[in-house]
Amino acid sequence: MTHRIPIPRAHGRTRPLLLDLCCGAGGLSMGYHQAGFDVVGVDINPQPNYPFEFHRADALTFPLDGFDLIHASWPCERYARVTAWRGNPDDHPDLIAVGRDRLVASGIPWVIENVPETAKAGILRPDYLLCGSQFGLNVRRHRVFETSWGGGGDLLPPCWHHKGLLAFEHKGERAYADAMGCTWMTSAEARKAVPPAYTQWIATQYLTHARTEVAA
Repeated sequence: MTHRIPIPRAHGRTRPLLLDLCCGAGGLSMGYHQAGFDVVGVDINPQPNYPFEFHRADALTFPLDGFDLIHASWPCERYARVTAWRGNPDDHPDLIAVGRDRLVASGIPWVIENVPETAKAGILRPDYLLCGSQFGLNVRRHRVFETSWGGGGDLLPPCWHHKGLLAFEHKGERAYADAMGCTWMTSAEARKAVPPAYTQWIATQYLTHARTEVAA
């Protein structure tokens, strides 16, 4: 379902307000901040290094009113390949469908991010499929984004998995965290993080769509 996208000027702010559900240590939050958003993060676990306003709460019940855009990174363990290698996917909750229903019901524009396996399984629509190499980062980290506006916008170069590109290996390597641009996190926090460059670009696509809708 596609919502009409309002110009983000709620709350008497000069900057739009972004709610990041399941925010972790704030990799994707930082991207929205860099794109011009004020950011509020929500996570069920403590996030001592989260760089913006933070609320420890359940993302499925946290109030959504008053935000201009909502981002949600529902837990990916059920679908990630590493779970199949090292555990049982059925031990992890599937929150994507119920989480999407809640975002759609809010009437607020939204973005859902998850691992590429969700697109392959038909769980998420791959409006955007991003990799660090598309942004000049020395990391290979693919993520799928489904949006309320359905994608489109600026073109990015294809992935370039050149020799020497850092592949995530769940070893907590400091070099990988720094290469993603998540320098404020610990190596352990960076294991679940996503480069800020992804949502800095996603936010730009949203703002372009918002202005186009209002002008139409």
